[in-house]
Amino acid sequence: MTRFVLILLLLALAIALPVWQGKYMIYVLTSWLVFSIAAMGLNLTLGYAGQISLAQASFMALGAYTTALLTLAGWHWMVAMPIGLVLCFVVGLLLGYPALRVKGHFLAFVTLAFNTLVFLVMRNEEWLTGGNYGLMGMPRPDFFLFKTMKPLPFYYFTLGVTVVAALIMWGIVRSPWGRAFKALRENPIRAESLGVDTRRITLLAFAIGSVYGGLAGSLITPLVQFIEPGSFGLQHSLRILLMVVVGGAGYFFGPFIGAGVVVLLPEFLRVTEGYYLIIYSALVIVMLIFVPSGLIGIWDRIRQKFWPKHQIRADMSKGASL
Repeated sequence: MTRFVLILLLLALAIALPVWQGKYMIYVLTSWLVFSIAAMGLNLTLGYAGQISLAQASFMALGAYTTALLTLAGWHWMVAMPIGLVLCFVVGLLLGYPALRVKGHFLAFVTLAFNTLVFLVMRNEEWLTGGNYGLMGMPRPDFFLFKTMKPLPFYYFTLGVTVVAALIMWGIVRSPWGRAFKALRENPIRAESLGVDTRRITLLAFAIGSVYGGLAGSLITPLVQFIEPGSFGLQHSLRILLMVVVGGAGYFFGPFIGAGVVVLLPEFLRVTEGYYLIIYSALVIVMLIFVPSGLIGIWDRIRQKFWPKHQIRADMSKGASL
């Protein structure tokens, strides 16, 4: 009950926060929501399933360019977006196959190579992607009575998509699939011995995580209304990885907290002028050293210290019998 009330309060805050803000701050808050979706997908792949991926930005690129090309051709966003998600699902499924044979840093190199491949295709295939000049002028979706051309309506549209994506993710991690993902992360051999199809679960972890990256890319397209290859390079995959690690890998709300730190914190530190990047980097380094489980892990430590869960043995639950 307490968790439900807290979620409602946070949602109310997300609805009320941008009302008194200017256009730039609304843009920053919308970016936070978009990157939270991308981080949710990587959190499923890395945090829940334990599969390292440095390619989340490339799936944002697939979703962004697919949506951009189709909307520029006159298709509505609601039609173009699912096509991008299907493409990301298929490509993510294919990328998951190397994870069946390689693990750890070897898998990281495979996903890194894929991210580089997508970047090179976007930069060199000018007939399709516009090359270094990119694509511009993508329209924002129009829903008859609800138009998203202005920053505030588009923020609420993005918030609605984020809530739906979060509810779907909540259902996934609470389902038997979610338990299988965690079993794969903890001990693949033991999971397989208990009947978990580790091959299928590994492929699903990549495919579903990729879909969330594609959804974030589909939202970036109308938000920025200009995309180019540099927007989806390796540094952005590392940025999304930082969001997952800072927020807390394997925690449901970790991506939202991590994206808030990576996207919002630098804006608040701009009052320090030229020192804000130094302060921001120092804070992240200190946090990773002392709280390796992420910011949400701090709450777990406090709860375990002051409100520990007392487990009662099943054979002693009704008292000892003589």
